[in-house]
Amino acid sequence: MTTANAEMLEKIKSGQGFIAALDQSGGSTPKALKGYGIEEGEYSGDEEMFALIHAMRSRIVTAPCFNGDKVIGAILFERTMDGEADGKPIPALLWERGVVPFLKVDKGLEAEADGVQLMKPNADLDALCERAVAKGVFGTKMRSVVNLANPVGVKAIVAQQFSEAARIAAHGLVPIIEPEVNIKSPERDAADRLLLAELVAALDAWTGAPVMLKLSLPTEAGLFQPLVDHPKVLRVVALSGGFARPEACVELAKNPGIIASFSRALLEDLRHQMSDAEFNGSLGGAIDEIHAASVA
Repeated sequence: MTTANAEMLEKIKSGQGFIAALDQSGGSTPKALKGYGIEEGEYSGDEEMFALIHAMRSRIVTAPCFNGDKVIGAILFERTMDGEADGKPIPALLWERGVVPFLKVDKGLEAEADGVQLMKPNADLDALCERAVAKGVFGTKMRSVVNLANPVGVKAIVAQQFSEAARIAAHGLVPIIEPEVNIKSPERDAADRLLLAELVAALDAWTGAPVMLKLSLPTEAGLFQPLVDHPKVLRVVALSGGFARPEACVELAKNPGIIASFSRALLEDLRHQMSDAEFNGSLGGAIDEIHAASVA
């Protein structure tokens, strides 16, 4: 393990902070831009759209408050990993600031079957992992979704996540396994419990280096403590999953040992039209709030 990787590992394992999710991809980019105050009619075509979202992310990662004191990691979209800010490759810029870079590697979701949405096949995963390693990225993230408490579906979703995790870990990257339980599910609590059982079984059978888990906050506070304590888990992080920031932070604080990995709840107050002072103040306030809930 390189010195940088050992330092990154220590930061993620014991850092007092949270992981920022800056990985909105093609399908969710217009929604992210709209939230930022840029309407769909203000740009044309994918290139303009991606240039605008890159400018937003560059503004975030170069903000004075976006550093390793409270933000211990950041999950990037592929184009962000390949981009630059302040004339430096973004993964290198982040690590200079003490923020560990991760990469979103999934290709989106399949249609629902057995109450879940598996990840689409990912033939390019190995090549993408090689590129990520070359750029100094520490780990990856891949998302699938549990909509109903269907034992067949939940078993399939965990099996797929761990199968892909093995491919990722073979490149020396730390996989973040994200089987998101839809917080609007009518069977949310039952789905949490099925998922917990399948994850514990998969972790018990896992022979590689520790992995990370990114999960929806459970209906019952503290339910995922066995995952937080599992020797094969480096860190458990939570997605905001549609909760607004105040609610997400309240729910997070009820689950000791789990830290935030918020996207929308981190960015919800930021607007394109803000002056740098307003932008940095708003982002700094959000970082403080999420950090406090993560270390509560």
